Amino acid sequence: MSARSHTRRDPAETGSVEVQLPWWAVALPALAFAALLLLILNPADAHAASSEPMVTQLLERIQETVLRLTP
Repeated sequence: MSARSHTRRDPAETGSVEVQLPWWAVALPALAFAALLLLILNPADAHAASSEPMVTQLLERIQETVLRLTP
């Protein structure tokens, strides 16, 4: 008698992909994002005396950078 062979289904046929990530592959980027967000939003670094809104300052810096890059 011959033994039955176990056939594996080809993942390409099922139409789905299984990816198993370790816990730290998700936790570390999330932790880094949260840390950077806290650095940006730290109220101790806020300048209360500034009369211009932050958006205006950001747009001015972007404009200065673009003007420097153009020949």
